[in-house]
Amino acid sequence: MELALESLQYLLDPDWIMKNGGLYLVLLVLFIETGVIIGFFLPGDPLLFISGMVIASASETPYPFPNQFPNLLFWMTLFACSTILGNFFGYWFGYKFKHIVNREDDTWFLKRKHIQVAHDFYEKRGGFAIAIARFLPIVRTFAPIIAGALGMNFKKFSFFNIFGAIIWVGSITLLGYVLGEIPWVRNNLEYILLGLVLLVTAPVIIKLVFNKKNINHI
Repeated sequence: MELALESLQYLLDPDWIMKNGGLYLVLLVLFIETGVIIGFFLPGDPLLFISGMVIASASETPYPFPNQFPNLLFWMTLFACSTILGNFFGYWFGYKFKHIVNREDDTWFLKRKHIQVAHDFYEKRGGFAIAIARFLPIVRTFAPIIAGALGMNFKKFSFFNIFGAIIWVGSITLLGYVLGEIPWVRNNLEYILLGLVLLVTAPVIIKLVFNKKNINHI
């Protein structure tokens, strides 16, 4: 547990990221978090925000272009592709190993409670859940796996997968890019990242809670 917390602390440090793989490390983390079972604890939202900050920093402008905005578009495209591929992998895993996903007991890498949350979310939202799930930690890891296990139409899955990736990556990375050079933001990064997670998850969670209450009153 301590090792996991320490790893998360490093992943939320822009300087550490740039010294240990740079934005290529972010690509790997995004792929793992959005479709590989063991990646449910990874911080996708903060990483995208920090990546936007890194790209906006003149002293740390990542290649391949000499100007910031072309680099922003380049890396957002790669981030989106990484998370799209992650979802495709998760869909394939769920379809191929549905007997494992649907089992009633826990395994060392698969917890029933995580699967159940993603399953309920998928049942309520259908295909749109694949897009919305990008903004929900843990759910974004298991939603494509559930879609594969339930045999969701692949074309439908692909559409919402690509749509969700573009919206998620584009909005949060761009936000980090715009706010990244503000000194107050850089000096209070921990609070900004916490607020970001609450901001992107609160609307969806509130809507789900109110919908559940409405259903219970019927």
